[in-house]
Parts: sequence; C-alpha cells; structure tokens
Amino acid sequence: MTQHSEAPDMVLVGAGIMSATLAVLLKELDPSLKLEIVELQEAGAIESSNPWNNAGTGHAGLCELNYTPQAQDGSIDIKKAITINTQFEVSKQFWAYMTSREDFGNTRSFISPVPHLSFLRGDKDIAFLKKRHELLSAHHTFERMVYSEDRATLNQWMPLMMDGRPADERIAATYADNGTDVNFGALTNQLLKYLAAQPSVTISYCQRVTGLKRHGKGWLVDVKNVTSHQSRQLEAGFVFLGAGGAALPLLQLSGIEEGKGYGGFPVSGQWLRCDNPAVVERHQAKVYSQAEVGAPPMSVPHLDTRVVNGNKSLLFGPYAGFTTKFLKHGSLFDLPMSIRLGNIIPMLAVARDNMDLTRYLIKEVRQSMDERLQSLRRFYPQARAEDWRLEIAGQRVQIIKKDTKKRGILQFGTELVAARDGSIAALLGASPGASVTVSIMLELIERCFPEQAASQAWASKLGDIFPAREKLLQTDAEVYRRVSTESDKRLGLAG
Repeated sequence: MTQHSEAPDMVLVGAGIMSATLAVLLKELDPSLKLEIVELQEAGAIESSNPWNNAGTGHAGLCELNYTPQAQDGSIDIKKAITINTQFEVSKQFWAYMTSREDFGNTRSFISPVPHLSFLRGDKDIAFLKKRHELLSAHHTFERMVYSEDRATLNQWMPLMMDGRPADERIAATYADNGTDVNFGALTNQLLKYLAAQPSVTISYCQRVTGLKRHGKGWLVDVKNVTSHQSRQLEAGFVFLGAGGAALPLLQLSGIEEGKGYGGFPVSGQWLRCDNPAVVERHQAKVYSQAEVGAPPMSVPHLDTRVVNGNKSLLFGPYAGFTTKFLKHGSLFDLPMSIRLGNIIPMLAVARDNMDLTRYLIKEVRQSMDERLQSLRRFYPQARAEDWRLEIAGQRVQIIKKDTKKRGILQFGTELVAARDGSIAALLGASPGASVTVSIMLELIERCFPEQAASQAWASKLGDIFPAREKLLQTDAEVYRRVSTESDKRLGLAG
C-alpha cells in the first residue's frame, strides 16, 4: 500500500558528500526550507564517499599528472590544474565556515595535512615533469611546489620509496607541502549529523526511489522502504539525484529531455592496503605517477598515506576492473538495464573507439597478487607480500554522451545535468568529484535557482561563506594567499 503524498520543498536522493553538501548550503541560504534526503543504504557515506572506496586525495592539482596533459608538440596545458586547485580552495572555505557552526564537529576527523608528490623515472618523463613544474610554479596557486632530482632530497620526501632503489636509476619528483588527505566519509557524516539537528530536515535510510514523474511545476517521487516494503510518495518542487553511479538510471527514470543520450561505463577498483606501523610511519605523502596507455584517470598509480578514524594506513593502486554494477552494492543488471534507444549509438561508438581501455581493463582483471606486488615495487622496491592485503574499492561510472563527430565519447570527470526549468538535476561521473563538490553544488544552485541566487539575501550569505570564488582565486594572487591561509588556519592545517 502506498501512503499519501508528503510535501517537502526538496528531495535529495543519496546520502553521500554531494547531497549532504547541497542540503547544508540550501539550509544556510534559506533556513525555512523543508528538505528530505532519501538513501538506499542503512547509513550515509557507504558508497563512493566511504573512505576506503576512494583515494582520499584532496584533489588540488598538486600531484595528479593527468590534470596537466602534454600535447604532441610538447606543450603542457596547466589550465585544468589551476581550475581544480581553486575549486578545492572553495571547498576548503565551506568547510572552514562550518567550523563556526554549532555541533559540526572536529575538522581533524576528516582532513589532515599530507604532502603531495609527483614521481617519474627516465629521461623523457623527467623532462616532462621538470617543464610541468616550471609552468605550474610560475602561477601563484602552485608557487610552493618544489622540484628535485637530488637523491638526498628525495630520500627526505619519500624515504620508503628510496630504500633498495638502484643507484643508477634516474628519478625526479615534485613536492607540495600543502597537500591534504580527506576522509570524505567522516565529512559526509558530520554534515548529515549537523543537518539532522536542523528544523524541517528529514534523513530517511533504506529508501529506494521507484518512480519519478512530473507534477505541475515539481515532481512526484515514489519511495519504497527496502526493509518494511512500505511505499510512499513525496511531492517536491525540486529533486536532486546525487546517488553516485545510480544517478544515471534515476535520470533516465525522470524522462527529461536533457538526460537523453547519456550512458554509463562502470569501472571497479582494488587497492593494496598496509597497516604495519613499521612501514606506514616511513611514508608521509601521497605520491602519484603516470598512468598506463589506455588507463582511465581514476587508475593513475599512487602510494598514499590515509588517515581514517585517527589511524594511518598506506594504500597503493588502484587496480582497475570491470563489472556491470553501477554501485558497489548494486546489481549485475545495472549496465544492461541502462541501455536505451537514445544512448545505444553513443555506447557502441565508445566501445569501438576505446579498445585500449578494454584491453587495459582485461589485463587488470586477470592480474595475480604477484603481478600487483610487482607494480607496487616500482614505487616501493622492498615491499613484502605479508605486509599488504587486497581491498575492494568503490565503483565509478564514467559518462558516455553524444558527440557530433564521433557519435559517442567517453568522458572522465563529472557533469551536472539539469532540466531547463531547474526542477531536477543529476550529477554524473567520477573524479575529482568529492574534492570539488562545493563548486559543483554552487553551480547547481546558480543554474536551478537563478533568481534566488541573484537576490540580495542569498548573494550576501554566499559572500559570507565564500570570501573568494574560483575566478578571483585564479587571477588575484594576494587574495588567493590570504583566503587559503585563513582556511588552513581554521581547518587546523597550518604548520
């Protein structure tokens, strides 16, 4: 039996970092709003936001080489790195603002200072790294980045990785002392706890969205409790689909024109994890290197310090894989059930044009533990098998979309899809999503609520929360330094 319609102003699907961030921002802008978050799992942050399902890198372009692509003529484009760096600074401003709110909790539970390094070997790659450093460090957002080929310096930066390394091996690294490790699960749960204490906010777990249909200027959302099997209907003026990989099927369920033609390519992952204190204490960094040809950006190899619940571990990977599930706790039928007449041509075009990726994923799936350890030993030559165990990482669904030239393209990154009238929006894609959540949610607010966002009340409040947005941070060095320093101080990151 379906219960009568309930009427929150807004329904947010998924209790991860995206919905939690959007809900807090909206309540700060308009405390009278009535919000409901519905989540399929029994708690928040179980899927992509869970700390063991992602790298926990505060993505700021400090170490990720794929954010600075090199063209065939040898030129290096640093625009994406600058954009992501300033977007992360916007996230930091929001988290710093939350430290002033009652009952938000301790920032050290979700963010810790961890240096970020890029590490390369061989003449060709080292030449790229050196040129990349010259370009980045000339911009104020990366002025603290340092480059070195000196082995004594490298031994200070990454001692674990230098043990047992051949003396004649040519290596180089860049070092950024302002990197971070972020436990997005802890952050999400702190935001959810804060929300739960606010008036007119409901967070409902074990809830599956089974229907979405237009109703006047808003939506009717059918929800079923997966435990009691009781169904109910929510009537809302706005719906946000922030359900990770499940956002695509929900977007298709809505039937909006803007969502037609999108498909999804699921990529799974695995990590090697070490909890041996004797090993963990000798590596205080996140060290990124180059991805293999055909590898998705989420498979860039890195050796990471992780801080979860106050305890340090090391993660190495990720090792990519393939499954037809859209969520870690999803169904094997997720991918086939997402195929529509409107997206089958783009999906077939992507399959045709991405054979390198297909071969890469097949090779990754077939790897033995010994082969995984061989990859680790390129970073940490003296790694012992008994110190490491295999962990299953989270599921990512890369975006497939229409393209006028290729008919379909595989897009790495995130994309916000919204109805023309702003009544519903969905977030598709993956990295660097969590780190730049705040910028994405601000874009959503400005696209879906343009009149309110332009009003004096909302604009003034946004100005209180965000002293400087991305464009100003990118162009004004003094503002960037001042705002970043203040955020670091309030977040407990300052030395």
